[in-house]
Amino acid sequence: MKSIVLLFIACVLMQSCKAQSKSMLIDASYESIVKEDFHYYLYYPESYESDENKDFPILLFLHGGGESGGELEEVKSNGPPKLIAEGNEFPFLILAPQNPHKKKWWNTQALIELLDEVVANNRVDKKRIYLTGLSRGGGAAWELAVQYPEKFAALAVVCGMAPLPYASWLDKEMPIWVFHGTEDQSIPFSESKEMVEKLKAIGHDVKFTAYEGVGHNSWEKAYTTEALYKWFIDQKRK
Repeated sequence: MKSIVLLFIACVLMQSCKAQSKSMLIDASYESIVKEDFHYYLYYPESYESDENKDFPILLFLHGGGESGGELEEVKSNGPPKLIAEGNEFPFLILAPQNPHKKKWWNTQALIELLDEVVANNRVDKKRIYLTGLSRGGGAAWELAVQYPEKFAALAVVCGMAPLPYASWLDKEMPIWVFHGTEDQSIPFSESKEMVEKLKAIGHDVKFTAYEGVGHNSWEKAYTTEALYKWFIDQKRK
C-alpha cells in the first residue's frame, strides 16, 4: 500500500513539472566588436611624390594560405609583392596585407576597414580600386566583390574557390579576369571553369585564362602576365 501511495505522489509531481515547463522565445541583442591586427606592405609608384595633384589607382592583393600567420616578409613570396621585391614597378599603389591567422579565413570586414583607411589617407582615385587574390586570397576576393559590389573597378582571381551563387550577386559593371591551372589538386579547375561559365551566361564581362598541365601554383604565370596590369589600369568605375 505504501509503495502504491509513493508511486501516485511521484506521478503527480511529474505531471506538475510538465505543466509548469514551457518553451520560450525571447528578444535579445548583442553588439559584436570585430578587431584584426593587420601587418601590411603599401607600395607607392615612383611618380606619387612628384605628381602631387594626381590621384592614383590602388590594387588590393590578397595572398594565399601559405603566407598566413607568419612573418610579414612571407607576403613577398608570390604575386605583386614578389615582383616589387625583384625590382618591378607599377603605375598604381599596391596594398598587400597579411592574414594574421594561419588557418582562419580572411576577415573581409576588417579588410575593407583597412582599405578604406589607406584610401582616405592617400591620394587614391576611388573609381579605380582594383582587387586580386590567389588561392585562399582568391576565395576572399570573390567574397569581397560580393559584399561590396560598388567598391571595385576590376577583379582578378587566381585559382580561388568560387561558390557559384556568387555569380548572381556580383556587379555586372565590374570586369573580371580568372586564372586557373587545369591540374590543380588543391582547388579544382572546375571551381573557376563553372564560375566563368555561369558569369558569361548571365552577361558578365569576364576573361578566363586556363593553364594546361599547371597545378595549384598558377599564380606564377598569372602574376607575371604584363597584360594583367595593363588591363587593370584601363578599368574605371562609371
